[in-house]
Amino acid sequence: MKRKLTVGAVLSATALLAGVIQIAAVPAQAAAPSPAQQQSALLALASGQSAPVAQALALGGQEKLVPKDVVVDKDGTRHLRYDRTYAGLPVLGGDLVVHQKADGSVRSVDRAFAGQLSVPSLTPGLAAPQAAEKATAAVRATVGAADQEEAALSRVDGAGAPELVVWAADGTPRLAHRTTVEGQRADGTPSRQVVVTDAATGQVLSTDEQVKTATGTGKGVNVGSVSLTTTQSGSSYQLKDASRGNQSTTDLKGGTSGSGTLVANTTNSFGNGLASNRESAAVDAQFGAAATWDYYKNTFGRNGIKNNGVGAASRVHYSTNYVNAFWDDSCFCMTYGDGSGNTHPLTAIDVSGHEMSHGVTSATANLNYSGESGGLNEATSDIFGTMVEWSANLAVDPGDYLIGEKLNINGNGTPLRYMDKPSKDGASADYWSSTVGNKDVHYSSGVANHFFYLLAEGSGAKVINGVSYNSPTSNGSTVTGIGRDKAAAIWYRALTVYMTSTTNYKAARTATLKAATDLYGASSTEYNAVAAAWSGVNVS
Repeated sequence: MKRKLTVGAVLSATALLAGVIQIAAVPAQAAAPSPAQQQSALLALASGQSAPVAQALALGGQEKLVPKDVVVDKDGTRHLRYDRTYAGLPVLGGDLVVHQKADGSVRSVDRAFAGQLSVPSLTPGLAAPQAAEKATAAVRATVGAADQEEAALSRVDGAGAPELVVWAADGTPRLAHRTTVEGQRADGTPSRQVVVTDAATGQVLSTDEQVKTATGTGKGVNVGSVSLTTTQSGSSYQLKDASRGNQSTTDLKGGTSGSGTLVANTTNSFGNGLASNRESAAVDAQFGAAATWDYYKNTFGRNGIKNNGVGAASRVHYSTNYVNAFWDDSCFCMTYGDGSGNTHPLTAIDVSGHEMSHGVTSATANLNYSGESGGLNEATSDIFGTMVEWSANLAVDPGDYLIGEKLNINGNGTPLRYMDKPSKDGASADYWSSTVGNKDVHYSSGVANHFFYLLAEGSGAKVINGVSYNSPTSNGSTVTGIGRDKAAAIWYRALTVYMTSTTNYKAARTATLKAATDLYGASSTEYNAVAAAWSGVNVS
């Protein structure tokens, strides 16, 4: 469907919560703009409003808003997502979303940090080299540890130049350094940890692994016989999809860096279903990327991971005997290992959907990858990885509420995670408690995974698509599901419109209730089901 975008705005000088944005029409373009042009125009709209919005929100004179994303509803309602700076420094945990009605009046504002932003001094007590040493030492201390959020580090290679920032994510703003420390995990996965340290003391305030993985060992799954959109170049056919933002798949040939070699041949027929054929894993990866693109586009109208029409890259045959897969924002790419013995590529469809959904989260709410927000980050990828699997509807991998079930990472046929009762994996949380944020993010995600299952399918024993489930509730209540499509729509709306980097489980409940109100009404069955499902996992 073609859409013409007409934008342009000037924010009135009246108070934001009562003010109205006066829209100045821009002549319609002769042809419908591309997704990238649409997003650029919307970001320009948000940029033009950033200064008056900051003033209306009573932000300090040293604070500025930097537009990150814009969501526009069918009725014209706009949701402007901003990052914040203070005296020119990025504010970590300072992001906010301004919700405007079609007439320009502001309905509400969601903030990661709601207090008064003030920093006593902009002069760091520790110089940049000292900050880099502190960050490197903190990461180096985790080498060989077995209880890290990601696989244990095997080495630390060094740190980049620290960047001066303002840290506000914990509610106490202070000057800090942000340093990227690179290394490698024990299983061969590259590590890129962003470490935030107090600029006065060197205390570690936050660590965030940028290379997100779906930890697992075992057998990758081939997607079977599928159709692929390829590109012909002379007498060669390439795994490059111009209809989906030029998404492509390359062969790293055992390497661990670089973009790899574009997979191509002369017959326009790739792979034979066997891991011994290097093209077979590439077929899985290219199809997984296309299925993820199609799910977000067909379901939510999202044009690619960043909603700008640009496709992601996939890299196969990473390293040797590498039993993992990961998404990396820095290369905007998805990477797959070949598994044990280089015979079990980790190219399952839910792995593709899971990992690339980390990119969607990064481009929207950017949930901090630690504590409760980290669990919500992981759960978001589990939720949409599951939805991609259902949407793909492969005969060799039917839709289910099991995570990584085709990888056989435990060696006994059991999946990596269960959404109906997360604790069945031996570590994940079924329900919220005050200590759930102390768990590994892959296990604290169980609360949101369980919520999603209850919202989609309801509580109790049942068989769905040939798989048996039995989902309990924390309070013994009976929850009636509203279907996975409605549940996913509510979660996506909450993620892209209401959640911020510091959203925890309590705030996620509020965000999803707002989303349900937007989509179905405040007195709807769907709204009541959201409330009931959260109560069922002890979030109230």
